[in-house]
Amino acid sequence: MDPINALLITLGVFVAFYIYTWYQGAQRKLAEGMPGPLDLGIGFVTNFLDTLGIGSYAPTTAMFKAWKLVKDEWIPGTLNIGHTIPTITQAFIFIGAVLVDPSTLVLMILAAFVGAFFGAKVVAGWPRHYIQIGMGTALVAGAGLFGAKNLGYLTSSGEAIGVSGTMLLVAVVGNLFLGALMTIGVGLYAPCLLLVSFIGMNERAAFPIMMGSCAFLMTGATKPFVDKGSYSLKSALGLAIGGFPAVLIAAYIVKSLSLETLRWGVAAVVLYTGIAMLHSAFTEKKT
Repeated sequence: MDPINALLITLGVFVAFYIYTWYQGAQRKLAEGMPGPLDLGIGFVTNFLDTLGIGSYAPTTAMFKAWKLVKDEWIPGTLNIGHTIPTITQAFIFIGAVLVDPSTLVLMILAAFVGAFFGAKVVAGWPRHYIQIGMGTALVAGAGLFGAKNLGYLTSSGEAIGVSGTMLLVAVVGNLFLGALMTIGVGLYAPCLLLVSFIGMNERAAFPIMMGSCAFLMTGATKPFVDKGSYSLKSALGLAIGGFPAVLIAAYIVKSLSLETLRWGVAAVVLYTGIAMLHSAFTEKKT
């Protein structure tokens, strides 16, 4: 069987596991109610940006924090569970459409999944203070990555669609680490793009790697968050339902958009939110 087709079939199995896991756990949270227009709007906007390669975790966290929709300690779980369906949609679209070496793709995706699976078990039980510090630091770093992208530091001059030997080892270890960081809300897209650039691959080849990695790792990381109930069902549903059509529109309809302007705007909001999160962490700790 073609390795790309095998990967997509495996992803379908993971999707079934994700849906079953979330459905079972959601029964305990039905009292939260259904998502409203704001929840759906956040899902649409953030996943539209995500499909364009900007990422969804940092903008979503900024909106959750600004409108006080989700408790700080529940944000990582809500991000992971809610953004999974839109990210899976992206993966199915881009894995089949963009040429990339199957071995490099599969090994980097596997590494991200393993990192997230074990990382989620740890983060799901973290207290509020640790989550605030972790996410605040991640958001400040994310703002820096957005700026670096706009200034031209996150571009790849390589043309390879795959790597081997030492560079493949670097790619696998790097994505393992990025998968673990995803569980505290550090978006994988920007740092994965930097990793792909470092190992000399074509920037376009990063899209199936980024989206495939996130699709697999998010399905695997769902169970620990669902088991502990450390997420908001209402907001997660908003991300999932609002995000699905946004992915299709961004992938198939939108042809030209000033991504540089968008990234600077997102960077400013994310930086502010990261500082606010760190301020909350240290203020509440002192109290």
